[in-house]
Amino acid sequence: MTNDYLYRYPPLYPGILLKRYKRFFADVELASGEVVTAHCPNTGPMTGVCIPGNPVQLSKSDNPNRKLAYTWEMIQLHDHKPTWVGINTALPNRIVKLALEKNLFPQLGKYSQIRGEVAYGQDKKSRVDFFLSSTATIIQKSNTLPLDPDSTILSETSSPKNSALLLTDNNHPIYLEVKNTTWAQGKLALFPDTETTRGQKHLRELMALLPQSRAVMLYFINRGDCDEFAPGDSADPVYGKLLRQAFSLGLEILPCRFQISPIGIRYLGLATLKI
Repeated sequence: MTNDYLYRYPPLYPGILLKRYKRFFADVELASGEVVTAHCPNTGPMTGVCIPGNPVQLSKSDNPNRKLAYTWEMIQLHDHKPTWVGINTALPNRIVKLALEKNLFPQLGKYSQIRGEVAYGQDKKSRVDFFLSSTATIIQKSNTLPLDPDSTILSETSSPKNSALLLTDNNHPIYLEVKNTTWAQGKLALFPDTETTRGQKHLRELMALLPQSRAVMLYFINRGDCDEFAPGDSADPVYGKLLRQAFSLGLEILPCRFQISPIGIRYLGLATLKI
């Protein structure tokens, strides 16, 4: 568990959820009694976490061009203890990037480069959330020179005419996909909470990378009350089957627990994997 917040929220406005509708809209009664319509940055069904009457927290933009000034950030549930659950699906990838920069996931080993939205898969039509790699180096007798990871062209100073060269890369590249996870049964976090053909496609494409590369599925458990994780078989049995198949082939699964509060977000460590 990290004591520091990976992310701190801007000033938030407490309220009560009245209703969510048309996926992107939520009516909220603020503490002042004013009823506002907030943007709901979550396109999923929000199974078990969209409960009218529960406390919520909103952020407010000062951009005059926005149609909706407020954004729904979190909701408080009382499944077995009061718990804030993150709603804003734009945050997990931002927070994972911050965690990668701080090397908070020792399971990934050493890497020196973090790239986002890298094309991969059949015909390069998909994009993985993060691509991690070690800096390739050219060993030139007693010193080393970094090699541009986006190019295989060597500079004149590193020409084979002048040096004895050896290209090294100690680790396989890592393709890392992030999935936001909010559905829970007791202390067991589950993904997905609905059928996801897109998620199935991601698993098939990650399997195709093995074993030449490392493939990692990181489940961002957007609530601090779950200490176990399993595939949501009742919502999408095909996804569960594919996840177990991928796991048997070498897919690495990181079910990462995060504590959400109106102050910010902390990393708690890994949940126990039930697969």
